[in-house]
Amino acid sequence: MRMESMKKRRILVLLVLAAMAGSLSERASGGSITKKAWRTVRRVNKEGPYLGLVVPNSFELNPLLQSSNFVHSPRLPFLDLAGRRFRFGTVGKEKVIVVMTGLSMLNAGLSTQLLLTLFDVKGVVHFGIAGNANPDLQIGDVTIPRRWAHTGLWNWQRYGDGPNDELALEATGDYTRRIGYLNFSDYDAIKEGNLLNSVWYQPEEIFRVDGIPEVRQHAFWVSVNKNYYALSRNLEGLKLPQCINSTCLRRRAKVLRVENGCSANAFVDNAGYRQFLRNKFDVTPIDMESAAVALVCRQVRVPFIAFRALSDLAGGGSSESNEAAVFSSLAAQNAVDVVIEFINLLH
Repeated sequence: MRMESMKKRRILVLLVLAAMAGSLSERASGGSITKKAWRTVRRVNKEGPYLGLVVPNSFELNPLLQSSNFVHSPRLPFLDLAGRRFRFGTVGKEKVIVVMTGLSMLNAGLSTQLLLTLFDVKGVVHFGIAGNANPDLQIGDVTIPRRWAHTGLWNWQRYGDGPNDELALEATGDYTRRIGYLNFSDYDAIKEGNLLNSVWYQPEEIFRVDGIPEVRQHAFWVSVNKNYYALSRNLEGLKLPQCINSTCLRRRAKVLRVENGCSANAFVDNAGYRQFLRNKFDVTPIDMESAAVALVCRQVRVPFIAFRALSDLAGGGSSESNEAAVFSSLAAQNAVDVVIEFINLLH
């Protein structure tokens, strides 16, 4: 009789634990996603595929949300997952999912990976504002780089070593001297004894979805999708505004396809470094996110393109320099206007 009672009690405990586990599974634990959220994701994907729109910050996102060209999905305007809000709607005839990443390469990469892992996305359009490394362009111009690089991955060389000295761990394939370096002594009035020495730029390690797991590849420059880039040629004659409130630019802003853009976890407001990046890598826009989005799209083989409107000449140097606080809203609006026109070209 006692044994029978113990069996019943054990069964009851197991049933309670099972019920508790079922209840907990409806809640997120750490970074997990609930069953309810997964059901919503599956429902969303039945309506796909979508174009993913990835934007860094709210002031760059708001012009899109406030535009009559963006229509929220009436059935499911948004879904909150892992600290991100994925907004659903249409731009013209295109179904879109919009996600705001937040500042920095880490946030941009995480948000893009979540977007592409969870949802049926056929392509990614990234947009926002950027610093400008090309003094021939002006605030408000919208640039469309052909390729992007992450210029914040360095091997910092020890003092006394030079270009002919092997970097630490270079022999194992972890680092390289192929891309080039920044020698701090070149920017030192004394020229000798600068203990900072040099930093060597490094490619990112990538692990492609169609590659062998844990077998790395390397990429410094990541090209945008060639079809998207070819299509963007049609935007170069687009008319953009010249003034915001009572403040006007010297000329009407333009849309320009350029060769290169770069990203790193640094806000560049320094003329010397801006000129170095321009001379070394022939970049125009300088930002903190685009290369991360490009690298994730490269790894998962999803078409990608980025539009960056220039908000300031990084480090100053013109009558309109250091005016990001004034012109960032104009630049953000210009980026959105160009993105909407691009999306309309997809049909």
